Amino acid sequence: MSNEFSSIEDLMHSEHIQQDEEESAPQQELQSKMHEIREKKLEQDVATVAASNGFRYTDLHGFPILSDALKLIDKETARDLRVVCFLYAGDQIRIGFVDINSLAAVQRVADDLAERRTAHVELYLISESSFATAMAFYNTLPKKIEVQQGVAISAADVERYRDEIADFEHLATKIKEVNLSEVIVIILASALKMDASDVHIEAGEAGVTARFRIDGVLHDVASIASTEWDKLVSRLKLVSKLKLNITSRPQDGRFTIHLSDDKVEVRVSTIPTAYGESVVMRLLRASSIGLHFDDLGIYGTAYDQLLSQINRPNGMIISTGPTGSGKTTTLYSVLNLINNPETKIITLEDPIEYKLEGINQSQIGSDKEYTFAQGLRSILRQDPDVIMVGEIRDDETADIAINAALTGHLVISTLHTNSAAGAIPRFLAMNAKPFLLAPALNAVVGQRLVRRLCQECKTEASVAAAVMNKAQEALSDLPDTHPQKQELLGGNLVFYTGGGCEACHGLGYKGRIGIYEVLMVTPGIEEMILAAQISEYDIEKKAKAEGMITMAQDGVLKALDGITSLEEVFAKAE
Repeated sequence: MSNEFSSIEDLMHSEHIQQDEEESAPQQELQSKMHEIREKKLEQDVATVAASNGFRYTDLHGFPILSDALKLIDKETARDLRVVCFLYAGDQIRIGFVDINSLAAVQRVADDLAERRTAHVELYLISESSFATAMAFYNTLPKKIEVQQGVAISAADVERYRDEIADFEHLATKIKEVNLSEVIVIILASALKMDASDVHIEAGEAGVTARFRIDGVLHDVASIASTEWDKLVSRLKLVSKLKLNITSRPQDGRFTIHLSDDKVEVRVSTIPTAYGESVVMRLLRASSIGLHFDDLGIYGTAYDQLLSQINRPNGMIISTGPTGSGKTTTLYSVLNLINNPETKIITLEDPIEYKLEGINQSQIGSDKEYTFAQGLRSILRQDPDVIMVGEIRDDETADIAINAALTGHLVISTLHTNSAAGAIPRFLAMNAKPFLLAPALNAVVGQRLVRRLCQECKTEASVAAAVMNKAQEALSDLPDTHPQKQELLGGNLVFYTGGGCEACHGLGYKGRIGIYEVLMVTPGIEEMILAAQISEYDIEKKAKAEGMITMAQDGVLKALDGITSLEEVFAKAE
C-alpha cells in the first residue's frame, strides 16, 4: 500500500514540475523581452547623449572585435578609463568610451595611438553594456607570453662577469670569445666594475666601438664586428622595451638590474647616425644617492658660509656650472642634509635621476605641458618648506622662484653659467627685478668636477715651469685672511700625478671631487645688484675682495694636498 502511495505521489510531483515548466516558459520569454526592451532604451539614451554632445555612437553587441584591435589598449587601461579599441584596419582605428567626463584621458590614449600607428583615430560613445561585452573579448586573448629566455639581463651573470673581468685588455679579448647574447652582459658588468657612468656603443665606418665614460672621460674599451651590430642593437632594444622596427628616429627606454649589493637602473638612448644607430646607456646606481654634504669637497670658510645659508628658512641658493659639473649631485647632498620629518621638501626634476626617501619628487615633461614654471606654481600650493628646481631656464621660472624665496621658502636650483659671479647677470638677463633679486639670493656656488688621483699609485710630479707659474699666481691672489697664504708663497710647492695601477685600471685616477667657489650675497654685493652694476668681472672682483676663494684657487689647494693634479685643475677651472 505504501509503495503504491509513494508512486502516485511521485507521479503527481512530476506532473506539477511539468506544469510549472510550462507556465515558466512564457514568463522567461517575457522577462527576456523586457530585458531586451530595457537594453534598447539604454542604447537609445546613449545615442541621444552622443548626438547632443557631438560624438559618434555605436552598439558593440554582436560586433566581432578582433584581437589586433583589442591589444592596442591594454586591459588595465581599458578597465580604468572604460575605453576599448573595437576596430583596427590599417590606418583606421575606432575607440569606444563610456564616460564623457574622462574624455581628456581618452583623448590622450587616442593621440598616442594615432602617433604610434600613424593612423586616423575616431572616438565613439558606447553604453556600459557595450563596454562589458567588449571587455569579455579580453578573456579570449592568449595569455601574455614571457620574454624569451636570454633576452633579459641576468643579475647573476652580471655579477659573475664583474668579478671575472680584470681590465680593459681582458674585456676586449673576452668580447671576441663569447656569443652575442653575452656581449651586452659583459659590457655592463665591466662598466659597473670600473665605475663607468655611461656606456657608448657607436657604429663607424671602420667598425663598432664600445666606450666607457669613467670620471667624466671617455675611454675606448672594445671593438665589435660590424656584422653583429644590427643583432646587438635589436637585443638592446628588446631588453629596454624599444621598438625594433624604428631605426630612423631616436628612442628612449630603460631596464633595471637587481644586484645582490645594489640596484642599477640603465637608461637607454638610441639615435640614428650615418653608419647605424648609436646607443648610450646611462648607469644610475641606487647606492649613489647617499652622498653626504661633507663629502662634496667644500672646505674652510666656504663650507661654514654655505652651511649657514642652507640652514636659513628662506632665500635662494644657486649652483652653477656647465653640464656634467656635478650641480645635481650638490643639490641632492643638500637635500639629504636637511631632510627630516619636520621639513616638507618638494622637487621639480627633468628627469628624476634618483629616488629620495621622504621627499616629494615631481618630474616635469614638456610633452605633457608640465614645465618648470607650471610645476613651481603648483608646488607653492602644497605648503612646502624647501623647494628644489632642477634648473632655472626661463624668465617665468626665475620670477616665480625669486618670489618663492622672498615669501618664506628655501629655494635651491641650478643655472648654466661659467662662474658663480655669472649667475647675477644671468638672472638680470632673464628680466629678474634687481630690487627682488638682491634680498632673495643668499649664495651662489660655482663648481667643476675634477678626477681624484689614485691614492694607491700617486707619485710626486715634475711640473712644467709655465704650469707652476700659474699655480703660484693663483696662490698669490688668495685672500689675505687665508691662514696658509704666507706659508704657501714662501715654501717649496709639491704636486702629484697618478702612475696607474690595478686599483685604478691603469688610469692614474679613481673617482671625482668638486672644486668650488662660494659667492655670498653680502651687503656689498646687494648694493651692486641694486645699482645695476652687473658686470661679471666687477662682481667677482668684489667677492674676492670680501674673501671668496675661486675655483682655480680651490683646485690648486686640493692639488697641493695630493687629491688631484694640476693638469686636472687647469683643464676644468679655466
